[in-house]
Amino acid sequence: MASISKQPRGFRTIQFTAGDGKRRSIRLGKMSQATAEAVKVHVERLVAASITGHAVANDTAAWLAGLDTVMTGKLAAVGLIPRRGTATLAGFLDDYTQVRADVKPQTRVVWSQTIRCLKQFFGDDKPLRDVTPGDAAEWRAWLGGGEKLADATVRRRTGMARQFFTHARRKGLISSNPFDGLPAAVRGNADKFHFVTRAAAQRVLDACPDAQWRLLFALARFAGLRCPSEHLALSWADVDWERGRFLVHAAKTEHHPGHGTRWVPIFPELLPHLRQVFEEAEPGVVHVLTNPTWRRRGRTLNARKGLLSIIAKAGLEPWPKLFVNLRATRAVELRQAGFPDHVVNAWLGHTAGVAAEFYLRVTDADFERAAKLDEGVQKALQKAVQQPTASERSEAQDSAQADTQAETAPSAKPHDFSSVRDSAASCGSRQSAGEVEAETDLMGVTGFEPVTSWV
Repeated sequence: MASISKQPRGFRTIQFTAGDGKRRSIRLGKMSQATAEAVKVHVERLVAASITGHAVANDTAAWLAGLDTVMTGKLAAVGLIPRRGTATLAGFLDDYTQVRADVKPQTRVVWSQTIRCLKQFFGDDKPLRDVTPGDAAEWRAWLGGGEKLADATVRRRTGMARQFFTHARRKGLISSNPFDGLPAAVRGNADKFHFVTRAAAQRVLDACPDAQWRLLFALARFAGLRCPSEHLALSWADVDWERGRFLVHAAKTEHHPGHGTRWVPIFPELLPHLRQVFEEAEPGVVHVLTNPTWRRRGRTLNARKGLLSIIAKAGLEPWPKLFVNLRATRAVELRQAGFPDHVVNAWLGHTAGVAAEFYLRVTDADFERAAKLDEGVQKALQKAVQQPTASERSEAQDSAQADTQAETAPSAKPHDFSSVRDSAASCGSRQSAGEVEAETDLMGVTGFEPVTSWV
């Protein structure tokens, strides 16, 4: 809590205890007790916000926005608001990147692209509080028009700008966020999805210059690893040969509790490439991928250029989003193989919502499997749908059917539904084989049609 002390001739001072436990003072000058009390309320809110990291109340933010340079300088001197230099957009953005020591270097690189666009559009001297919702909307339109950025990139940078200005609002530098309400949620683009077939993947593998490149590609295509962070973090200590799995360190999701690592199977398609690199490794080597160029550049490795060269050597056209589509292909492929969603999500390290939005798409193989349903299977399925229920049958029909079943049971043969179950399973049916067998047993040995007395 803050307190007000009185000095001669009506001068007043507010004293408070900051988050570091130190006692600090703000000399208000000459003013009435009522005015000093109103200032004290705002100071207490700023102290609480600085300790908890929460946003200040709207009326306090509006009060800060209307202060003169003298009062804002006093508040900044005691650490309640950022220094005066952050009153400009450029100064605030520079300060924000400095105080966020908790983010990874690659995040700062991504931030720098949005910060560059903000400074380029608004200028370095633009007062932070003068950025209006209309200005924010014009900046977003400029990204797509003047900068010719894709919609997903525009959304991503709008979200970052909103994040920056949210911090400014929490610090009391602005009363509202001008980027609120602008579309910022990144969505998947089905037009850029490309299923990398096994044949195409094999041609790329054959064109790779060495085992290191083959393993890098195989980890992305057959294990769904994110390139380059998860590739370069993989060490031989993470490989459990006995249990047929390896531990992936997920830098992208490690800030979520329990999502910093995940176990991935050593899939049969991956095993020979991993084994070859292991046999070629020097004794005492820690990491799996040891290409000097990759290790020197660390997690900022740009493997796109090298992979483009390999794809051209293989005689293929490069597909969009090279590594993302390798990961998406594996997500689709594992589900087509019959693995449950929660298992695939755990192996690839994403949620069901992310998988549905960015990875799962209808492929040519789905249509090919659907076309393989022969007429006999289709007729059998149609008859099963049209079969009357027991409640619709008369007691006489049920009795006659039971008698006929008893007479014909020794010579009758059950209908074989294995082809139906196989076709239904291959088409992604949610009905399990056990449920189909149960329905077959309930039907009996006489088939679908009701039994008549003259048969």
